[in-house]
Amino acid sequence: MRDPDPAEGDICRIGVDPVAFEAFYRRHVEAVGRFVARRVDDPHLAADLTADVFLAVIESAAGYRPDRGSPVGWLFGVARNVVADERRRAAQRLRVTGRIAGRRDLDADDIARIEERIDAESAARRTHRALSGLPEETRALVELVAVDGLTVREAAAALGLTPVAARVRLHRARRTVRAVLARPATNLAL
Repeated sequence: MRDPDPAEGDICRIGVDPVAFEAFYRRHVEAVGRFVARRVDDPHLAADLTADVFLAVIESAAGYRPDRGSPVGWLFGVARNVVADERRRAAQRLRVTGRIAGRRDLDADDIARIEERIDAESAARRTHRALSGLPEETRALVELVAVDGLTVREAAAALGLTPVAARVRLHRARRTVRAVLARPATNLAL
């Protein structure tokens, strides 16, 4: 008997079966929303991009290949691509706007908001610094496994890596981050 749960492997159905899509959507919308929200500043944009992820899932469900990874890994790969596309569009808009309007200096309110964000969490800041020293692909792998809760195999599929390469990169990244975090914290405030 065929399993009606699209999260367990029959992803192709979600592109044509509204009931299957709804079950898949309900199961994964919160995780995808968190994934997107961590990568964009505007909550409205995060909601729009989350919706775009699921539209892209419907459009590309027929092309899902189970031999390349789990449905969750595939879903986060789609989400990563949607966010990357938005970043490219935003960069283009910024370049065009910069050419037309010039650049705007930060005002006191902008600086205060930035300082509040920086001071919000010391441990998070140190962890971010440690992660920012990693190559982008490695940092994405760490985030997918440590923050988004994907398995190494699912994260590897989302990033187009073999599971073995992902495990090696993850081991090295963890070792690097631990070494950075083991160093005494420096106080940058004067």
